[in-house]
Amino acid sequence: MQIFYAPNITGSSYTLPEDEARHCLRVLRMRVGDEVELVDGKGNLFTGRIANPDLKECTLEIVRKASNFGERHFYLHIAIAPTKNADRFEWFAEKVTEIGVDEITPLLCERSERKSVNSERIERIVISAMKQSEKAYLPTLNTMTSLEKLVANTPVDFVKLIAHCNEKGIPHLKKMVKPGDKVLILIGPEGDFSPKEVDFALINGFRAISLGNSRLRTETAGIVACHAVNMLNTEDFS
Repeated sequence: MQIFYAPNITGSSYTLPEDEARHCLRVLRMRVGDEVELVDGKGNLFTGRIANPDLKECTLEIVRKASNFGERHFYLHIAIAPTKNADRFEWFAEKVTEIGVDEITPLLCERSERKSVNSERIERIVISAMKQSEKAYLPTLNTMTSLEKLVANTPVDFVKLIAHCNEKGIPHLKKMVKPGDKVLILIGPEGDFSPKEVDFALINGFRAISLGNSRLRTETAGIVACHAVNMLNTEDFS
């Protein structure tokens, strides 16, 4: 069933914006009585039935609501240095949304090659990925934040991890996380974190982790970390 994003949905009806109304009626060729699903990004899944098929104001009657749809029992925040190629960072954001992430922070580091991101574009990509993967929770997309600021302001109830390649023999991520944990993972730029940054994180309660024997690209490391935490929180693998 087609899913639409309706962040401000309330009451017993909802009017699709003009662009989505045209997509619904012209592209999908839906008619009066047909049903669509809507998510508000806050965990609510609605079923709407087309009542007024107007191309500018397509009105839906809300016939069902499911709360906490797809709610997870863990929390995952990935803070990652954006790649020089913007497409690769956008691809990362799309894929971790599909896999399952709660919060994404573009991280500004000493060796960062990109010092800004197009937040509006990434937000659109994340919304599309949420709908495509049939999720009802929209990940929080933060503004670019320095490593120092993020490290200093991380709540104490998080498992705080930094993935880097400056040291051999550090434990793998899967040995540091338990099902149900609130986790923050720092992923550095292509040139990795500087030794000074690693030391700063460790002094402030972060623990160093490995993501395996291969040297991974930044966006690949972020996806591997996201997948590993999700697998650790999957009943069949816990």
